[in-house]
Amino acid sequence: MARSPNLSLMPLELTQQVTLLGLRIRGARQARRLRLEDIADKTGLSRKTVEAVERGEPSTSLGAYVAVLGCMSLTQELDLIADPGLDREGLALRFSVAEKRVRRPQKVDNDF
Repeated sequence: MARSPNLSLMPLELTQQVTLLGLRIRGARQARRLRLEDIADKTGLSRKTVEAVERGEPSTSLGAYVAVLGCMSLTQELDLIADPGLDREGLALRFSVAEKRVRRPQKVDNDF
């Protein structure tokens, strides 16, 4: 059985980012003059789940966020999330590890 994340351990900065995401999603819905029910119908989610997305609740599934964004055609930047080419820390670590992996020349056995 899958374990649920302990959301109380989530850093405040991440909680704030999810809250801001929810507010941006709400703003996008309102700019499109869509009702919560319209989004719920288009995504197959319940109205309560759409409300949770707009509140930026971290316990709401990523799939719900993506479904809501998708029905408003706002998923074009999802490919940038965790893109290895944009991950500065990951790239730095890969390069530092590659530098440490210098191979020693192998002994040549000239004994015939």
